[in-house]
Amino acid sequence: MSKKPVTSTALNDDIGEDKRLELYRLQVVIREAEQRAYDLFLQNLVKGTSHLSLGQEAVAAGFAGAMKKGDLSFCTYRGHAHTLARGVPIEKVLGELMGRDNGLMRGKGGSMHLTSEEHGVMGSYAIIGAHLPIACGAAWRAQYKKQDDVSVCFFGDGTTNIGAFHEALNFAAVWKLPVVFVCENNLYMEYTPIGDVTAVPSPAGDRASAYGLEKIVIDGNDADAVYRAAQTAYDKARSGKGPSLIECLTYRYSGHSRADPAKYRPEGELERWKQRDPIKIYKERLKQFGISDDQIAKIDAEVKQEVDEATEKCKASPTPPLEILTTDVYADGGFAWRN
Repeated sequence: MSKKPVTSTALNDDIGEDKRLELYRLQVVIREAEQRAYDLFLQNLVKGTSHLSLGQEAVAAGFAGAMKKGDLSFCTYRGHAHTLARGVPIEKVLGELMGRDNGLMRGKGGSMHLTSEEHGVMGSYAIIGAHLPIACGAAWRAQYKKQDDVSVCFFGDGTTNIGAFHEALNFAAVWKLPVVFVCENNLYMEYTPIGDVTAVPSPAGDRASAYGLEKIVIDGNDADAVYRAAQTAYDKARSGKGPSLIECLTYRYSGHSRADPAKYRPEGELERWKQRDPIKIYKERLKQFGISDDQIAKIDAEVKQEVDEATEKCKASPTPPLEILTTDVYADGGFAWRN
């Protein structure tokens, strides 16, 4: 049975004020940190390319907000948002993007390889679809060891046309693995509209039935809708009932990467999506539940100060020392090949 996109018309107070304030703060942290990353790139302080999630903040916030400690996140190269949402400090993320020694991986991983086992962030993967089977492996471990954690795998709409997507979905469904697959459908697979190259209207949702899964398509710009869908999927996974595939409809405000001016988008499309900006939606949601303008402004100001302070720490941090260049290549921490 198909689910219609969940919208703010389905309001109730099941989430609660504390969680809503957390979800709002997470979205603002992601927005401010991503915008700062863009500004630092223009100052030539972020080297190479990077992929921003401006406009997609509600997906990362909603899924992370519903997770328990120990749950695992598997991200794509567009992984800053999910890394921040799991609680990794802003300084660690910006430092990594800037190639500084205070970065999450001491500047050696860069934008597309953010990883923090401590926070349950099990890597950002630059190869399209590569992490879906890996998430299955982590979920299989949890099932085998009778552990309670859920693996949550985020990917873009273009991944649904990759073989690994179908292999992972089939494997997860057959074994009833505790894994949740999350498609962030921002309408474009790099530079190509997903609708131009996919036989079905919902690239993830319409494939679900092939693996015996429910079609779930939600409003990915509404953090409450995302949070509720995540809760349901996590409960299903923890109870041994297997995987879920959730398609979140959203939109990225910038191009695919820093090198992309996104001139392929139809005129007015970006402006229409900005009318449904996830942070704008959530500000109004908070007001509907009695949160004052002062409370909202306080969060905004605190986050901006955190980003400013993190930026200055990163600017002051040195680049990593040469002696760590060949460390952490293999599992033993070194680089020497043995057979």
